[in-house]
Parts: sequence; C-alpha cells; structure tokens
Amino acid sequence: MSVAAHLGIELAEYDARIRTFIPHYEEMLDVAASAVPRNARTIVDLGTGTGALGRRCLDRLPRARLVGIDADADVLAIAAERLGRRAEFIVGRFARTPIPRCDAIVTSLALHHIRTRAAKLSLYKRARASIRTGGRLVSVDCYPARNPALAAVQHEAWHRHLRYTYDGRTTAALFRAWARDDHYLPLETETAIMTEAGFQVEVLWRQDAFAVLLGIANRGVPS
Repeated sequence: MSVAAHLGIELAEYDARIRTFIPHYEEMLDVAASAVPRNARTIVDLGTGTGALGRRCLDRLPRARLVGIDADADVLAIAAERLGRRAEFIVGRFARTPIPRCDAIVTSLALHHIRTRAAKLSLYKRARASIRTGGRLVSVDCYPARNPALAAVQHEAWHRHLRYTYDGRTTAALFRAWARDDHYLPLETETAIMTEAGFQVEVLWRQDAFAVLLGIANRGVPS
C-alpha cells in the first residue's frame, strides 16, 4: 500500500497533513538528525517517505550522502526533488531490501509496519550488519507503554492532537484505518529487540507514546 493510501490522503498533501497526524513531528525529526554522527559519510534512510528526515540529515552533514529505501516509488520522486544530487534511492520494502554499508541508519514512522517480533529482530540484525562498528541507528516512532492504563492515557493525548484539526468522527476513522496496518511495540520491547540485535540503546527523547531511539553498533555482529 502506498503512503498516501495508508494515510487516506493525496500524496501532495503529505507534508502538511503529517503534522496534523503526528504530535511533536518537527521536534522528533530534529532530535533524530542531531543524533547522526558528525563524521558519517553514508546514511541510509529506511522508509524515506518525502525525505523530511533525510533533508535534515544532509543539511547538518554537508559532506554526507544518503541512500533512501522505500517501497513507494511515487513518494521517492518527491524525496528526490527535496534531497537532490547527494541522495540516491532504492525502490523496495526495507524488510527485505539489502541495506548498503553505511555509517548511520535513520528511520521515521516506518518500522511500525513490521508485523512480528521475529521480523523486527531480523531487520535490526541486518541493520547492525550494515552499520560500521560505532555507527548509529536512529528511529522515530510510536512506542506505547506496556501498562494498559498508561497506554490509554497516551492514546488519549494522541487523540487530542488530531482533534485540533479533525472532528471526532474523522479522528476515530483515521485511528481505525491505521490500526489495520500499524503494529506498535512497547518501548521496553523495542529496545530489547535492538539490544538483542547488537545495539547499545538509549532513549534520546520521549513524550507520551512517541520516542526517538538511538542504537550504537556494538563490536561484533550477533548471529
């Protein structure tokens, strides 16, 4: 499914509408881009979308190049206009597409499309094998609390964010549509999977259910 179809919008609307869907969107991307090492020369962006995070990375690191991977060729066309000659793109599902050797991997609001823990672990292991030792993986996503009561409070905060723009019926319909394809793991589960895959994990930023995670590639690659 294309990005636009998943969100129920026209592709041209994406950059404006994503901010109405996701709280703290700009802040999270800024935190993620700032976590990429200054000496990084090759950055891989998993689930590139329109290139908002990639653009921040390239602006911060003028000597770096970026490889964007996304299954949606139409959205990558927008990213290509935004990122220019310092980026190249691979059309493919990041859960199966080979990840080039790199200094850092970034991803924003993409990995929640992976349905199982085993598939997530497999992706993180492939990411670790592609990142040079000491390199970094930075992920922006929704990681709800394990405790059901706290998770409900976090969901309500997200619901309120959408209600600034949409009426109650539209907000409920959006959450129902997203629930068919999105699979959010609790923060503790996500960090445990990253650790098992060979990363030293830090939580760089967290607000309600959303967080920016940093994984530093440890020596050795788990089998």
